[in-house]
Amino acid sequence: MKNQLSQSTIEKLGYYVYTLTDPRTKRVFYVGKGKGHRIYAHLNESETAEPKEVEKINTIRAIKAVGKEVGHTVVRHGMTSEEAFKVEAALIDYIEQVQKQPLTNLMSGHHSAEMGLRTIEDIEIQYQAPEAVFEEPMILIRVNRLYKPSMSAGALYDATRKYWLVGQRAFKQKYACAVYLGIIREVYEINDWSETKMVNGRKRHGFTGKVAKPAICNKYRNTSAKHVFKKGAQNSITYVEPD
Repeated sequence: MKNQLSQSTIEKLGYYVYTLTDPRTKRVFYVGKGKGHRIYAHLNESETAEPKEVEKINTIRAIKAVGKEVGHTVVRHGMTSEEAFKVEAALIDYIEQVQKQPLTNLMSGHHSAEMGLRTIEDIEIQYQAPEAVFEEPMILIRVNRLYKPSMSAGALYDATRKYWLVGQRAFKQKYACAVYLGIIREVYEINDWSETKMVNGRKRHGFTGKVAKPAICNKYRNTSAKHVFKKGAQNSITYVEPD
């Protein structure tokens, strides 16, 4: 028989945020939000042949294989959908970034990039960054999906430099900027570009280089390039070519 809640409980819960806990380690391995029977949906999914969230489902199956039960905890309830999204995102950030415990969630919480866990120094940069005045031709590369405030310099370089669909215009640029949430986080001097791999029959390229000289970095690092990217544009790459 499927796990489910009573109708009266569902009506009182509203939207809620919940966790799944591994009884073998006493650690939370999944954070979710929902309403109704959502908290038990993962147990039902674990009985299907081809689950979408493989790591989460494998964890549930491993727990059941040793005769134990997944722990279900409601963290907050009686919320609107938007409120539940915010609580879920905060909890995911705290567990993964503060407690350093990996979760099986496929995605970060709602609006985690814009509103998630950050140092106060980074918040100041985000909201107080002066607008960049470009004097050198550059390729600007948005790394929103890969960027983490705590990432190393090497990780930021790797996130910025490779696997892009670019052509001759990129190959002519001397500098590349790593851009996160519209703010330039680092500037690299490009040595060369090379083909890195094929995706759907199209060549992707990456550059090799080094952090630009202090005079260049100090001019552009932590400045805003939001005015360069067209509003609503989804492209990760754009160019600035001052006269």
